[in-house]
Amino acid sequence: MLAYPRTKPIDVTALDLRSATFTESVVEQAALVWLDSAGWQARNGAEIASGEPAAERGDFGQVVLAQRLRHALARPNPALPAAAMEDALRKLTRSAGWDIIVRNRALHRPLVDGVTVEYRDAGGSIRGAQARVINFNDPAGSDWLAVNQFSVVEHKHSWLPDVVLCVDGVLLAVLELKNAAAEKATIWSAVPRLQSYQARVPVLFAPNAVLAVSDGSYARVGTLGAGREWFKHLCTFAGDTLAKAYVPGRQEARR
Repeated sequence: MLAYPRTKPIDVTALDLRSATFTESVVEQAALVWLDSAGWQARNGAEIASGEPAAERGDFGQVVLAQRLRHALARPNPALPAAAMEDALRKLTRSAGWDIIVRNRALHRPLVDGVTVEYRDAGGSIRGAQARVINFNDPAGSDWLAVNQFSVVEHKHSWLPDVVLCVDGVLLAVLELKNAAAEKATIWSAVPRLQSYQARVPVLFAPNAVLAVSDGSYARVGTLGAGREWFKHLCTFAGDTLAKAYVPGRQEARR
């Protein structure tokens, strides 16, 4: 069930790209429906914003959903004490530096290989360990969340991404959507927008793994810092053929 009470979910099979009522918001809602059917939980960004009853963010500059990440860290690391988990959480949510590429690389390695943490054991000795973050061997055990209208503010700049994808509370993907019925609003007009906001609100992209643009008919995927020429079709894992025209579900995402 979509946790998306502000608008009625759309029957994507009934969408008509030539209709005058086909707007960018329709593409956005259709994306949420597809994601929901693939196993992602869908939420509206306003519902989890600071001050709301179901708030998951302390302010609009916070992009990691700390409570979800805290729960995710506990699952694959049952032997580590709470102090080690808080050390891991702190390191994953406090990326430093102005260069977004450097910040992104600094976060990528611990997300893949685990976070190096320290804690005191029962005898008072300082111990070190690797706290695993995302369990790539058990994708069904992860927390898959799609959020639309996820407002972000940094250094007086603000942005309202169309859809962001979080795995275990970590914001790994940003989707910029356009209206296929609008002549000038193509998927290629979405790429400069993503590039612009990488400079204006870099906090959103620090943990980023993939950028995507789509108008409901066509889509391309790219990575942080990539120019238009590097936004490509989604390919199979082997890279020799184009993937099927659907949003990857949880099982596919393990690759």
